[in-house]
Amino acid sequence: MEQYGDLKFFQYRVRELEDKVEQLRLSRRVLMNLVEKLEKEKTCILARLETENRRLHRDNNKYARRLLKKNSQLVELQSKLKGHSN
Repeated sequence: MEQYGDLKFFQYRVRELEDKVEQLRLSRRVLMNLVEKLEKEKTCILARLETENRRLHRDNNKYARRLLKKNSQLVELQSKLKGHSN
């Protein structure tokens, strides 16, 4: 009679463990989906930041060229003023 009780216990235990395995599989799928979603978001953010970085570099170069041009114009005007004052 005790063997029957042991058999029932082990059958219950097997079902319990199978349920846990199924829950772990589901949890793994959920986690993998989350990781995949995060990777996609990271890729999008990185692409957007790289685009913004290129734009900022381009704008910075334009600004630096304008400053150099204005500076050379100022130097030229100063030299003309000095020439006229002499």
